[in-house]
Amino acid sequence: TCRLSSLHYNSSSDVIIAIIYQLISRLYLNIKFLILDFDGVLTDNRVYVNQHGEETVACHRGDGWGIKLLKEASIEIVVLSTESNPVVSVRTDKLGIKCWQNCNDKGAAVKNLIEEKSINPDNVMYVGNDTNDAEAMALVGFPAAPADAHPDILQLAKIITKAKGGYGVVRELATLLIG
Repeated sequence: TCRLSSLHYNSSSDVIIAIIYQLISRLYLNIKFLILDFDGVLTDNRVYVNQHGEETVACHRGDGWGIKLLKEASIEIVVLSTESNPVVSVRTDKLGIKCWQNCNDKGAAVKNLIEEKSINPDNVMYVGNDTNDAEAMALVGFPAAPADAHPDILQLAKIITKAKGGYGVVRELATLLIG
């Protein structure tokens, strides 16, 4: 299997197709709105708990840079998370992006965001890693997933990053979307 910029191929002869895809992606992907899950996309889906019961997570600094680049390219970014831990809002505040926490119905939330912003779903990318992201992914033009997402989510994704969750998923997508 050959992997090149978010795509998987069964033979090295398919690399030419991958290069063409990259060129077409940059010309025809017109993403205006990026919706990210937090755990499993911006993190590696693990949680660290200290002796005081406080939870922490690790995020990839490259994703912060990718978010900066995407924002400079006028792509709006939000985080939708079922997580209630304040670590999500602390990180998104630092990155200068909005987040919705305690979101138990991501499909309804995405539908509302698309309607509120009067944006064509074809101009929306949703990046999720687990089955609670499936309904939201089905509502957008470009569902995407990290390499280590749940198998059901990988089947829904039009774009699968080489990066695993928490290891530069957003940075990789920034390269795909804006070069």
